[in-house]
Amino acid sequence: MPHLDLNNKQLVFKIVYFGPGMSGKTTNLLFIHKKIFDRYKGEMVILDTEEERTLFFDFFPVSLGSIQGFSLKIHLYTIPGQIYYEASRRIILEGADGVVFVADSKVDRLDENIDMYRRMLTNLDSFGVDISTFPIVLQYNKRDFKDLIPLGKIEEILNLPEDVLVTESVATTGSGVMRTLQLISKEVIRNFQLD
Repeated sequence: MPHLDLNNKQLVFKIVYFGPGMSGKTTNLLFIHKKIFDRYKGEMVILDTEEERTLFFDFFPVSLGSIQGFSLKIHLYTIPGQIYYEASRRIILEGADGVVFVADSKVDRLDENIDMYRRMLTNLDSFGVDISTFPIVLQYNKRDFKDLIPLGKIEEILNLPEDVLVTESVATTGSGVMRTLQLISKEVIRNFQLD
């Protein structure tokens, strides 16, 4: 459920980029932040320790307009992907209105993708989130590598619904990054309007 900012007449949505370590979550957000016009975005906040990095920034999506006189604002977060940061991931994921799951497309990362996706679902379930209606976009990143996980493989293994939103990207070049953001933003707003 988005945060309602009555002082600024804004609906504030939270979208979390989730996935295994080094899958491209940070690269996605850095590209998005670079592409959005300055007047529509907030500062990038990077919480960096020796062992983990979490990014956050907010922006006002111009093309998404307003709902009942409230402008729309979106906060984007990444989670630390390393397995031992479960507590940090839970804290960041809590209260999310939607998730982009950034999968590393390299074949040798398939098991890590599956494990992390299951962890995400477990966390969402523990927050009382109805997984069947919760906005998730599965982004197959690093599509410029050789020996790729075929599209549909992760969905098949996890037995995801046929209508799950899937995108392809190469976050280092920005290919597919804005399309993924567009899809998850529309899904988050559509889901809110259905409630």
